[in-house]
Amino acid sequence: MRRALYASVRWLVIVAGISVLVGCASTTLQSTWMDPGYRGGPFKRFLVVGLSARDVTARRVLEDVVVHKLKAGGVEALPGWQFLASNGPADEAAFTAAVAKSGADAMLMVRLIAVETQTTVWPPMGPRFGWYGYYSGWYAYPEVTQSQIAVVETTLFDVRSQRVVWSATSETINPTNVQKDAPVFADVILGALRKDGFLPPATSKLRRWRTMN
Repeated sequence: MRRALYASVRWLVIVAGISVLVGCASTTLQSTWMDPGYRGGPFKRFLVVGLSARDVTARRVLEDVVVHKLKAGGVEALPGWQFLASNGPADEAAFTAAVAKSGADAMLMVRLIAVETQTTVWPPMGPRFGWYGYYSGWYAYPEVTQSQIAVVETTLFDVRSQRVVWSATSETINPTNVQKDAPVFADVILGALRKDGFLPPATSKLRRWRTMN
């Protein structure tokens, strides 16, 4: 009876572990903050700026993906690479001029702040039933896996006041490349912005076309 119960518990733990592994490639919000004094309502035109000192191509891909997602939701948006030089950071005057030239009333800035390694040991230590549970567990060879976690900070500025009105920290587990990971990242961030009232309700291009006709 105890062996059967031990086997059942062990099977449930294994199934749970598989579920976690299958869901690893995802982006989740870890924290968000918004200015409680902001009363401006949804922004109408976004400038999207990705910060990357090493990979200009990745920066452009990220900006383009977020811009595409914003436009698909009925919001005007422009990528930062159209206004900012790609051969190094711009000084404050050049940066301010670029933001003004874009005509945006909001700037969304995305910055990778860390890449962490998480180690998982399998099977984990858990309850053992009777002496055989300890005996069989002692003979089990642990499996050690490592996951990469990209920590990203996203900040929303009100261009008129140059103030931060919203920010978020997110984690992407086992990132592959920007082309594959950016769409999911954008969905998570823009969903949170919409929920907090900084984006208008999503409006598809088809819906706008039907309204106009």
